[in-house]
Order: sequence, then structure tokens, then C-alpha cells
Amino acid sequence: MAANSRKIAYQGEPGANSHQACIDARPDHEPFACRTFEDAFAAVATGEAELAMIPIDNTVAGRVADIHHLMPASDLFITGEHFLRVRHQLLVLPGTRPEDLKRVTSHTHALGQCRRLTAEMGLEAAAAVDTAGAAAALAQSGDRSTAVIASKKAAEIYGLEVMHADIEDEEHNTTRFVILSAEPDDAAPEDAPVITSFIFTVRNVPAALYKAMGGFATNGVNMIKLESYVDGSFNVAQFYADIEGHPQNRPVRLALEELDFFTKSLRVLGVYKSSPHRLELAKRREAMDTTA
Repeated sequence: MAANSRKIAYQGEPGANSHQACIDARPDHEPFACRTFEDAFAAVATGEAELAMIPIDNTVAGRVADIHHLMPASDLFITGEHFLRVRHQLLVLPGTRPEDLKRVTSHTHALGQCRRLTAEMGLEAAAAVDTAGAAAALAQSGDRSTAVIASKKAAEIYGLEVMHADIEDEEHNTTRFVILSAEPDDAAPEDAPVITSFIFTVRNVPAALYKAMGGFATNGVNMIKLESYVDGSFNVAQFYADIEGHPQNRPVRLALEELDFFTKSLRVLGVYKSSPHRLELAKRREAMDTTA
């Protein structure tokens, strides 16, 4: 193992939400900033970093589309998941007054998640590559007419002030990350609850997906995620799926065997412990159903 392998790669500048996810989930690893998602994947593939923290879904913005195209092309494995409650801050240069501001800049998703406050303040929105990068640029510019939407960590790193805290429109704003490694590190069946993630391409026959999914229903396996995306020719649909359970458990094994019969390709991306956040969400839903 390389001397610098105790690093965990993420896309973005220091202070990005992915940076915070690395600190929260893997405090024993050194966060390693990468310019693009491709760079983060490559850092793990080449041994420059041991792990990568990659966002895959957000409860407001939806899926991170780039990842679903990068994942099948890589040889990396999912070894864990982490949920980060995203809290956006309106950051400004020290001493800036609300009446000084004319525009706000951030990643397009962050701008879309904070429309209420920026509309109330009458700020013109301008998209940036990422939230922390916008914070770094503001710190260097000295422009008191511009605010940025970024994290508290970004404010600490770049010497900015929080003018308004927790400005996201939706309180449930949460991003799910997957932790990637060059080698599989599968959870054991007794580590339940376990998530199994895989990608597959169905055969080009009528009702192939319906038939492929039948094994999960008949064997009582809960599928918690199923997403499709096409290849470059728009002819072949590829699917990403998460299910509850371990492939060594008989219901999951039988369901995957039936799936394999109706697919041209099937690759298990990882078998890993379910995040405690899932149990918390289940308890909240149960409490809401009880009081409804």
C-alpha cells in the first residue's frame, strides 16, 4: 500500500460538502481535493488515495447523473455509504452589509435549493463550478457586492462571514454519498442490515426488465433503488439498483440468479453495511404514520 493511501478523495475545493462528508465518515483519513469526479475516481484507481467519497443522490436535486456513467466504467467497489444533512450558509466578506449585495454565486444545485432567501433579498444568481470554489473566489476578489452559498467549513477556511445561516428551502435536504475503494470490502451476512448495489443490462427481448425484476418480488427482497440510463447508441438500457440483504442470504441469492438469466451483464458493485440514517428515517416515517 502506498504511503499516501490513507487519503480519501473528493470532488471540489476544501470546504465543499463532500469535504465535510469525508471528515464525518472517515476521520482517520486525510481529505484529498480533486478538480473533477473523474480525478477522484482516478486517484483511487492509481493508489493516490485509498478511498473516494462520491455523492450519488440528493433529496432535493435528485441523482448526480455523472456518477451513474462513471461507475460502470470504473473498476471501483462501494464499501460504504454516508448521509449528509446539507446546510447552506449565505457567506460574505467581513463587514459586508445586506444593502451592499447585488448577486449571489454558487453551484447551480445550491442556488436552486436556496431560492426563497435570495429572492427575498433581490439577488441575481450566478452559477459557479462548486460551492467551496465560489467561496475561495470571493475571498480573493474583495467584492462586497457578491455573496456565496456554501458551508460553514468554507467560511472557516476562506475567512468569510455567515450573513444568514441554514438558508436551504427544504429541511430534509440530504445528500447520500457512497465510499469507493479499489478492492471490495464486503460486509458479512451477520452485519445486517446490509445493502447490495449492482448494475445490469437487460437482454433485448420483450418484457425483459419485468421478468428480471420478478425474482425480487417472489423471493421477498426489497429493492430500494432502481435507476436507468442509456448507452451512447440509445439502444441499450443499463440499470443501477440497491437492494436490502446479502448475496449469501438465500432470498437474495435466488433473486440475483433469476436476474442473471435475463441480463446480458450483471456486476455487483458492493455489499456494505446500511447507514444508521436509514433506520432513523424509517422510525420517523413510522411515527408520522402513527400520528396521521
